[in-house]
Amino acid sequence: MKKFINNPENVLPDALRGLAAAHPELRVDLEQKIITRAGKPAAGKVGLVSGGGSGHEPLHGGFVGVGMLDAACPGEVFTSPVPDQILAATVAADNGTGVVHVVKNYTGDVMNFQLAAELAAAEGIVVETVLVDDDVAVQDSTWTAGRRGTGATVFVEKIAGALAEGGAGVAEVAELGRRVNAASRSFAVALTSCTTPAAGRPGFDLPDDEMEIGVGIHGEPGRRREKLASANEVVATALDAILSDHPLAPADRTIVMVNGLGGTPLIELYLLFGEVASTLDGKGITIARSLVGNYVTSLDMAGVSITICQADEQMLTLWDAPVRTPALRW
Repeated sequence: MKKFINNPENVLPDALRGLAAAHPELRVDLEQKIITRAGKPAAGKVGLVSGGGSGHEPLHGGFVGVGMLDAACPGEVFTSPVPDQILAATVAADNGTGVVHVVKNYTGDVMNFQLAAELAAAEGIVVETVLVDDDVAVQDSTWTAGRRGTGATVFVEKIAGALAEGGAGVAEVAELGRRVNAASRSFAVALTSCTTPAAGRPGFDLPDDEMEIGVGIHGEPGRRREKLASANEVVATALDAILSDHPLAPADRTIVMVNGLGGTPLIELYLLFGEVASTLDGKGITIARSLVGNYVTSLDMAGVSITICQADEQMLTLWDAPVRTPALRW
């Protein structure tokens, strides 16, 4: 294993110290392991909180800031944050008008966020939960009951975050988040495994001439393994899975993200986006907004995920609203 680390046991606190040094607009609590916006929330603003295992950077701490999250709670690598940690983030984000939890559908995350929501309710904080389960690759996996939560998390955090920034109520923000999730689908393909600092070796063996079709963001197995294919074949496989599950019609407008899993060069991601754009254009489907880059990663995995959201006018307007976070800003 070759990694720029000091001690495998201290990767998360060391990284959080670096995040704090790089972004003074954030407040990083190293003891509670939560990341919040510096300063108090705006009066009457609904809080937005998310979190999960580390190793998916910039998700979630990189999306804390104006227009997105109020707080994030990073667990250890590929490990859910604990309930007390989530509660601390919830309390920090609460401004008396409620908090929305954005939770990826992984068993540990679901259980711990649910317990934290119950603890918050006992303290008088209203909590609504948006469960993200956009991955169409497999119905159940090693880590989940039901579909995994992946790239649509970014869409939910951005669009619901913009609505919260505008002063909407907790139920309205949560309902929009659920609607964005319902309109989104994702599919991922991996060319290599990833190596966690604690393990010091790849999480699974993948021969040089094979790829994992439908991989999860923790390296969970997908639908099948196949021989390495060309970019247009990979995109065809992913889009077939996405559009078979959530058909789109000509003239539909979409938000499309081609996301690197940590070890894929940007030149390849743009090449893949070109294939996606060409295919959707051939079907009369409009890409109204797009993201290309590393947004939901899996440490050093070479791979790509494609996320498509069938966006209505409200979603597009809120997508365009100002955002200022370490990883997303306009």
